[in-house]
Amino acid sequence: MLFRSLNALVSLLILSITTNTSSLALVPGRISIRRGFNSAVRPTSALQSTPTSSEGTKKKRTKEERLLAATKGLNVHVVGLSIHHAAVEVREKLAVPEASWNEASAEICEDGHIEEAAVLSTCNRFEVYYAASDPRKAMASLTKYLSQRSGLPVSTLRKNIFALSGDDAVWHLFRVSGGLDSLIVGEGQILSQVRQCHLHSIEKDGSGGKMISRLLNQAVAAGKRVRSETGISKGSVSISSAAAELSEMRSMQDLQLPFPEARLAVVGAGKMTRLLVTHLASRGLEKMAIVNRSMKRPEELAEQFPDVDFEISLNDDLFDVVSRSDIVYTAASSEDPLLSKELMEANGLAGRKLMICDIGVPRNVDPDCNEVAGVTAYNVDDLTAVVAKNTAMRQKEMIEAKLLLREEAELFSGWRQSLSTIPTINKLQQQAEEFRTMEVRKASKKLDGLSDKELEAVERLSRGIVNKLLHGPMSHLRKTEGGEKAQALKNLKEMYRIEESEEK
Repeated sequence: MLFRSLNALVSLLILSITTNTSSLALVPGRISIRRGFNSAVRPTSALQSTPTSSEGTKKKRTKEERLLAATKGLNVHVVGLSIHHAAVEVREKLAVPEASWNEASAEICEDGHIEEAAVLSTCNRFEVYYAASDPRKAMASLTKYLSQRSGLPVSTLRKNIFALSGDDAVWHLFRVSGGLDSLIVGEGQILSQVRQCHLHSIEKDGSGGKMISRLLNQAVAAGKRVRSETGISKGSVSISSAAAELSEMRSMQDLQLPFPEARLAVVGAGKMTRLLVTHLASRGLEKMAIVNRSMKRPEELAEQFPDVDFEISLNDDLFDVVSRSDIVYTAASSEDPLLSKELMEANGLAGRKLMICDIGVPRNVDPDCNEVAGVTAYNVDDLTAVVAKNTAMRQKEMIEAKLLLREEAELFSGWRQSLSTIPTINKLQQQAEEFRTMEVRKASKKLDGLSDKELEAVERLSRGIVNKLLHGPMSHLRKTEGGEKAQALKNLKEMYRIEESEEK
C-alpha cells in the first residue's frame, strides 16, 4: 500500500541522515530534539523565513476550496426568448440596452435565489444565463422579474420563453456563439455580443461569478474556433445582409423597379448600418442617404466607405429624406417607432410606392405602416425566405461546426466535473500529511543532534516524497471525465480509505 511504502522509504532516508550526522556535537542552548520535531509540525522562527512546499500546497488548496465553495451545488440554466420562439412584439418588451446588462443582471440576483447571472440582449434574442442551486425557486423568481419588466402576464411569457438546464443550457449557448442558432446561420455579430456579455459579467458591477463567467468565456473560444476552422461565416451572414438580400428579391414585386435603380435611405448609423452599407456597396449600390440624431457616426461611416456617396441628414429631416427614397432601412436605437401610419400620412407619404425594411429591436416602424397606400413594411421576422436559402447553402459547414462545438462544450463540462474531485484531493492530501507527520515523530529519537537546517532538510525530503507519490493519482483523477471520473473517485476512496462523512 502507498503509505506503507512511504513509511519504509522515509525511514531509510532518515536513518541514512542519522548515520551521517551521528558524530555532530550538540550546541549549547539548542532546543531539544523532541521539541525540534514539534517545531517540524509548527516550524521555528528560523524555518518560517523560508516557505516550505507544504505552504505552497496549502495556498493552492485554499484557492481550490474557494472555487468549490463558490460553485458547490450550482447548476447552469438559461431562460429566454428568441426569434425562433417569440414574435418581435414580445421580444422588444424585454430588450435591454447593452449599457444596462449588468444592472438587469444585478436585479435578477437581488432576492438570492439566483447566485450568478448574465444578460444577453440583441435584436433577435433576450436570454439570461444564470447559476442556481434551487432551480424551482430560481425559475419562479426570474419569471416574476421578466413579467414585471415587460408588463406581460406570466401566462403570456410562458408561451414564448424557453428554459434549459445543465448540459442543454451549455449546448444552447455554444450554438448561439457559433452562429448556429441565429436567424442567419454563421452570422458574426452574435459572437461579438457573447464576448461583450462575458466582459460585462466579469466587470466590478457584473454578476457573472465563477460558473457563468467561465461558461461565457468558453463559449467565446468555441465561437472563434468555429469561424476559423469552418466556412460557416463566409458570404452574407448577418441580419443586415439578409435585409439587403430581401429588398433586392422584392424590389420588382413591391416597387416595379430594378434594385440597382432604387433610391436608398438608412435611418441610424450604428453597427447594423455599417454592416448594411458593406453589403449594399458590395452589390454596386454606392449612393444612399443616412439619417441620424447626430453627425458624428455618419461622418465616421463616410470615412470608412470613401467610395460611397452619402447624403447625411439629421432626424428633423427624416420625412423629407423618406419622401425622396424608394427603399428605407431602419436600424436606429429608439424606444418609440420613428415611422407610423399617422406620421406618414401626416407628412404626405401615402399613395407612393415605398419599401421599408425595419431591422431594429425595439422596432423602428409601427406595423400599421402596411396600411398606408403604396407602402410595404418588413421587420426582422419577415426574413425567412433569405434564411431558408442561407441555411441550405451551409449544411456542410453546420455539421462541421457542431462537431467542434461539441468538443468545446465537453471541455466546460469536464471543468465542472473536475470540481467534484476537489474534496477527495484535499482529503487525500490531508491524510498523507497526517501519516507523514506521524512517521517523522516516530523517528525523532533517532535524529538526536541534528541542526535546525538538517531538520528542515528531513522535513522537505519527507514532503517531497509524499507529493511525488500523490502526483500520479491526483493528476489521473483531474484528467478523467464522465463515468470514468466517478469510477476513479470510487477507487481512490477505497484505496486510501477516504470516508464520505469526513469529506463533507
